[in-house]
Formats: sequence, C-alpha cells, structure tokens
Amino acid sequence: MDIRVPPPAAHSSSPLPALRVQRFAASAAPPAPLGQIDYAQAGLRVLAGDGVDAWCAGDSLREGRQGLLQWRDDGHWLFGSIDLPEQGRSLAALAEAAYAEVFSCLAAHGRPLVRTWNYLPRIHDDCAGLERYRQFNAGRQAAFIAAGVDNLAGAPAACCLGTADGGLSLRFLAGHCRVQPLENPRQVPAWRYSRRWGPKSPTFSRAVLMDAGGGRTGLLISGTASIVGEESQHEGDVQAQTAETLDNLRAVLAAARAAKAGLALDLDALELTVYLRRPADLPQVRALLQAAAPAAAARALWLQADICRRELLVEIEAHALA
Repeated sequence: MDIRVPPPAAHSSSPLPALRVQRFAASAAPPAPLGQIDYAQAGLRVLAGDGVDAWCAGDSLREGRQGLLQWRDDGHWLFGSIDLPEQGRSLAALAEAAYAEVFSCLAAHGRPLVRTWNYLPRIHDDCAGLERYRQFNAGRQAAFIAAGVDNLAGAPAACCLGTADGGLSLRFLAGHCRVQPLENPRQVPAWRYSRRWGPKSPTFSRAVLMDAGGGRTGLLISGTASIVGEESQHEGDVQAQTAETLDNLRAVLAAARAAKAGLALDLDALELTVYLRRPADLPQVRALLQAAAPAAAARALWLQADICRRELLVEIEAHALA
C-alpha cells in the first residue's frame, strides 16, 4: 500500500472557519458539530464533568462514509471516526488497518492529520509475547510509513488510552493549515524512545500549534504524564505523578510561547481532560489541579482509563484556542 497524503493546500482567499470546542453532557442536545467524542461511547467511564467534546467549525458541512470510517468536512477542517472490532486480528493489524482508512480518507480530501484520539481495550494485556499497546504502536507506525506520512518530528498530537472491552476506537482531526509540532525539553520525543518501550516507537508529537481561524492560534497538547527523559517517575505516588505532569504541561506551554510570539497561555487557559487509572485518586488529583490552575480545574473533564504504561496513574491532555 502506498497512499501519499498531499501537503496543505495553498492559502485560499476564503476565510478560515474558526475552530471551536464545546463540552456538554451526553444527555444534552448536541450542537451540529464537525465531529464529536463521546467518551462513554468510546468505552471510558466519566467520573466528573461533561462527557462529550464537540469540535465545531464552519456551518456548511458535507459528510460521508468510507468503509467503517465516518467523516464530516466543512471545506477546511475534517473530523473523522472509525470503530473496528478485533474479530481475531492482532492489534497491530487492527491499528494498521484503521490508520490506512484514515490516510486514504485524508488523501481523497487533501488534508494533513492534526490530532488523533485512540482508545483500545485491555491495553496492557500480553498477546503473543508483546503488550497490546506496543502492538498498537507497531501497527500505527507501519500505516504512517506506508502512507508516506512523517512518523517522526512531523507527527500529529495524540493520546492513547485503555478501556475494559470493545474494539479499537479512533477519532481524528485534519485541516488545510500547516501545523508546527512541539516537543517538551524535559522529555525525549516519543518517536525517539529506545526499544525498551517496544519494537516500534509511539507516533506522536507532544503538541502542535496551528492557525485555528478567527485570528486565533490553536494549541493541541497530547496526553501528558509523569515521564522525564523517557523514564516514568514516582511509581505508586499519584500526588507526585500529578505534580510532575503539571511541570510537563508547563514545559510544553513554555515551548509554545517560545515558538509563537505574543502567545499568552498558562495552565489556567487550558481545557483539560484528565484520565485516572484509579477513580479513588480523583480528590487528591483534583486538589492539586485546583491549587495550580483553579479556573482550568473547574472546567476539567475527569475520566477513568488505563494509561499507556502500567505504572502511570494519571494523564492529562489539553487544548487552547487563544
């Protein structure tokens, strides 16, 4: 397979639709979004906060299907989703198939990938001598390479969380704009991890900056945890892990401010999604977050999920449209 995703289209005279995100309860009437992530439907348990994120942009939407993949497109931004049952396939094969569908869709629409959300069941189970998360990484990377998409410094922002059951759920955002990948100076880029963490490295950047339309800059921060260099920190201590995670978020924000003159963002400017391995840790983590960023903590969504490494207890992803 050789799918070549074209570069972003040249600047158009038409205004860029302003990207925005609305968070609401699953029981509420949703807006007419470009796409949405219903976290409960993806297999995660909502612990606190509204459990659906709707990504919205232009009002004129086209939608379609490609196999099991569904997409909506406003002429600039495209949001898609695909849910694949395992049906006896390895998770590597499943991930490669899912991303092959994504890249085929993006090639047809001429859009580069900006952000992905990945949810997979039993993320830490061993299968044929290899942890399922590491199988997923191998399949994802293979699809990037087959499609001719940069799986190193140009990789999109992403997260990957574990669920109890179901199949592989993938949500993705693409747009005509060029994005600027960012790394965290406190961490080894994920795509440069040593083989200690699996035969194939995870394919994502720590964050991306982009033109979000309406005179705003978008900052999309990948799932962030208590990792320094490439080593997990503070095993078994959720408070210390949370503090380390917040330091990593601050480092990414500093990298964003250095890359974009005039960008004034701090922790309180972020919209946060917090994943906890253990629901009982919510009061401790919430107290630390409230002390560090009270406004962001008040808006945060709290979910139960398995983090990508067994020893990690908390992960935080974020976005800001500034």
